[in-house]
Amino acid sequence: MTTVTGMGIGWRPEISGWVASLPQLGFCELIAESISPAGLPRGVADLRERGIPVIPHGVRLSLGSAETVEAGRVAHLAACAGALGAPLVSEHISFTRAGGRDAGHLLPVPRTREALDVLTRNIRRTQAELDVPLALEPIAALFDWPDDEYSDPDFLHELLERTGAMLLLDVANVHANALNRGQDAHDVLARFPLDQVAYVHVAGGAEHDGLYHDTHTAPVPQEVLDLVAHLVERTAGPPPMMLERDGRYPPAAELEAELAAIAGSAGHLAPAGTR
Repeated sequence: MTTVTGMGIGWRPEISGWVASLPQLGFCELIAESISPAGLPRGVADLRERGIPVIPHGVRLSLGSAETVEAGRVAHLAACAGALGAPLVSEHISFTRAGGRDAGHLLPVPRTREALDVLTRNIRRTQAELDVPLALEPIAALFDWPDDEYSDPDFLHELLERTGAMLLLDVANVHANALNRGQDAHDVLARFPLDQVAYVHVAGGAEHDGLYHDTHTAPVPQEVLDLVAHLVERTAGPPPMMLERDGRYPPAAELEAELAAIAGSAGHLAPAGTR
């Protein structure tokens, strides 16, 4: 199922020098909308020259919008995959646009049959333009719609069955949603389609006004590392995992310690920062 291996990192310009120095890096992921396929950032081009897979990660397709996905955005994602020689691409199970307006945020889709139909149509439209597999990421949501008909795991099972897409599993999102809904994250994770995981996001967050926010600006908490270990116990081997960090970047030694902690929780994954 999976097309990348080992420990990865989200490539960001602010930490590109550190990323380039990691000797055992398995793969990288970058935000597709942040690059031009016609001129890759030098740090990214260098990674490709080293043979390190780079995955374009979309944030603006708005797969859950009732309007059909915009052809230009799909074409951009496909062009990024081609320019990078990417083994797969990924996007979110969310919407960012409605009625011609752009929210600028990833918003949760209602977990309904109608929303499944919309997502399925838009995902298939996207897959038709891609030469590589598509992995879908369930987002961290600060609210649920009152007309939800499915649980998160059941909705995801149905969506992946309809589309044949893979799962980008963000264990930090599982932690955030379970905490905010008063659920047990380990029980929720156990009901996900774990045999369809392409790779895994691991990140930190922060509590604010009684809710846990998936900020990517804080160290990975122990609860998320515990979920990593729980995931590995339920899979044939540790799936590819990557640290997701956006802003408030600590010194390199702290980032390397986070990578080592993730690898340690995963059992026998080699830390990307091992020298």
